[in-house]
Amino acid sequence: MSGFKKLASDTALYGISTILGRMLYWLMVPLHTRVFERTGALASNVELFSYIPVLLLLYTLSLETAFFRYASRQKEDRQKVFNETLSIVLTISVVVTSLIVLLSSQIADWLDYPGQQLFITWVALIAATDAIVAIPFARLRIENKARHFVKTKLINVALNVGLNVFFLVVCPQIYNGEYLLFLQPFVDLFYDPSIGPGYIFLANLIANLIYFPLLWKSFSGFRFQLDKPQVQVLLAYSFPLMLTTLAGNINMLTDRWFLRPLLPEGFYPGLTSEDALGIYGNCYKLSVFMALAIQSFKFAADPFFFSRAEDKNAPGLLAEVNKWFIIVCVMIWVGISLNLDWIGLFIGRTYRQGLDVVPLLLLANLVLGVYYNIAFWFKLSDKTAYGTGITALGAAVTVVLNVLLIPIMGYMGCAVAYLASSVVMCVTCYVLGEKHYPVPYDVSSALIYILSGGLLIYIASQIEISNLWISVPYHLVLFLLYGATMLVMERKTFVPLLARVRNRGNKIVPESGGE
Repeated sequence: MSGFKKLASDTALYGISTILGRMLYWLMVPLHTRVFERTGALASNVELFSYIPVLLLLYTLSLETAFFRYASRQKEDRQKVFNETLSIVLTISVVVTSLIVLLSSQIADWLDYPGQQLFITWVALIAATDAIVAIPFARLRIENKARHFVKTKLINVALNVGLNVFFLVVCPQIYNGEYLLFLQPFVDLFYDPSIGPGYIFLANLIANLIYFPLLWKSFSGFRFQLDKPQVQVLLAYSFPLMLTTLAGNINMLTDRWFLRPLLPEGFYPGLTSEDALGIYGNCYKLSVFMALAIQSFKFAADPFFFSRAEDKNAPGLLAEVNKWFIIVCVMIWVGISLNLDWIGLFIGRTYRQGLDVVPLLLLANLVLGVYYNIAFWFKLSDKTAYGTGITALGAAVTVVLNVLLIPIMGYMGCAVAYLASSVVMCVTCYVLGEKHYPVPYDVSSALIYILSGGLLIYIASQIEISNLWISVPYHLVLFLLYGATMLVMERKTFVPLLARVRNRGNKIVPESGGE
């Protein structure tokens, strides 16, 4: 149980930076969708930002996971492993970024965003800075320096949010002479209104640069070092994981790459394909709540389970963790889906027509999170090639279904394709895992919670209530009843837990006051 508590504690710590960070980023959606009311204005941002995870993966080659493995098992050589991994990432980042910058004009034309080569350059630099600090961040995690990790991430996020407000609200208003006229000459020196949504990229890039002084101590002892045998060992482990993650990125990002070119003209009356991409991309961000739960869990789970790879109790612990992971994520899914009537008000009015995709996207992320959990079997048993094959299968399903469904269903087809791919990957991984690394997962409870949650969301969606004063309390009551039902079903866990809490409280005896 102490191991479970350690994981929960680390998840909470990493979750602080992830949850608050994503929440603050999410609060930028109302800003962006109101500053740029024309839905097509944000289309290039949606698409270009979707390329950053791919670039980041190509820069890092999943070497942060290789660092976890070899730094955990070779503690005396941890500095050498750090030097090797960071040297590889630095080399790739500099070379690839230089090529992208040189070819930025051609890339912009190829992507059908002519004149946006500056945005292409900023995207490449964002990915490069993220890649270079990925290994120092991994070092913080393996050294259990969660507080430094959290502080650094939060400073980056706060700066990013502040710069978004500065470039998109403050600068335009000063530039137009609405207030602070004495600052107008200063703002004129660097502000160009024609850049528009491009300032979202610039804010991200400037915020990333703050990582380097904040992580200076984590770079300590670094020496550029490329020892061929060690490099080969690291790449032999990380390359299959990189291919797996690449396929996973294709799985998650294909929708934003395919929607604009595959959507038939006039599919949505009065909207262009750029408008549809802008709507879908910003409604997609409402699924960030599920993604942040998964990401914060992964930050803690990777080093936690690697450090217990030889523990005979690891399978049972993994099963218990997965059960509660599903319970928490189902509650997130149901809570957000039932309350889209008021949560949807946070995005601009012109973007709300795409809210119907949010429940499916949340469910797809939930299933994908379960896949990440059960995928530990091939990481712990060094059979990472299985992960590559499974994720490649999922990517193939995503690509095929997007091609088939987008012309028929529009952006709803993107959500269906993502969900179908996640289910295929999860089921395949579970079946193979039972053969190679058996884990006593509670499959029946997982299916009950997911199916019951889906049924409740569907029934609630069929009852339209236009009055928010009625719909909000109604949906809140439904959510609370569903949560109460879960508590009853899991009473065997909660009753002993409450008893322990009461016992601890009874041990605290207040001091008697003096006369």
